[in-house]
Amino acid sequence: MAITIVFANQKGGVGKTTSAVNLGAYIAEAGKRVLLVDFDPQGNLSSSVGADKTRPGVYELLTGSIEPRAVVQTTDVTNLSIVPTTSDLTGANVELVDQQRREYFLRKALAPLSEDYDYIFIDCPPSLGILTLNGLVAADRVFIPMQCEYFALEGLTQLMESIRLVQKRFNTRLVIGGIFFTMYDSRIRIAQQVVREVIGYFGSKVFQTIIPRNVRLSEAPSHGVPINKYDPNCVGARNYQKLAEEVIARG
Repeated sequence: MAITIVFANQKGGVGKTTSAVNLGAYIAEAGKRVLLVDFDPQGNLSSSVGADKTRPGVYELLTGSIEPRAVVQTTDVTNLSIVPTTSDLTGANVELVDQQRREYFLRKALAPLSEDYDYIFIDCPPSLGILTLNGLVAADRVFIPMQCEYFALEGLTQLMESIRLVQKRFNTRLVIGGIFFTMYDSRIRIAQQVVREVIGYFGSKVFQTIIPRNVRLSEAPSHGVPINKYDPNCVGARNYQKLAEEVIARG
């Protein structure tokens, strides 16, 4: 049975998709079976592994119009697969609103795939809308990537309120699996302050590994491969590998 982890943050540009793909790649490299689920209509996760977005994907998985395993694509990384997004997913924001138990569509859709993997990683849009709500309801754990800036603290407060609401009303098994910092620059004072404040409040929920700013991480998606295939020796790659080791160690 897979551990299902949703990557959530309503603030865009915090490294959510970058973290999902690269953590998934390194955990797969360690011998675990990982399924990426691109639940963001922008489709950046799909592009990051060179997935074919013209084939049936997560929208068809949601609607049940195709056998679940038929939407899974392999990637260049052994043990790493993906359910890509399609342009039709944009319409799901509207279509799900009037549906009964609309919060549970993704959870139900992923259930047949759970036995095939050790981890399922869900990448959600940078919002707290119906798609992200479905991701939170489908997950066992939520991973929160944070950029080290002041407004990230305000966004974290809002996200925590949403998580508590989901835990109370829709998914009692959901827990915070971890918080980690991305695009960190030690020369910036506010970055150091944000790290101290978050660690002071959340304690052991914060992963020890911090992801620094690294241009190679931003280049890799344009080549359709994770960082372990693009430049495994760069500082960003080494830190994502360490973070993956922490994730595995937490069980």
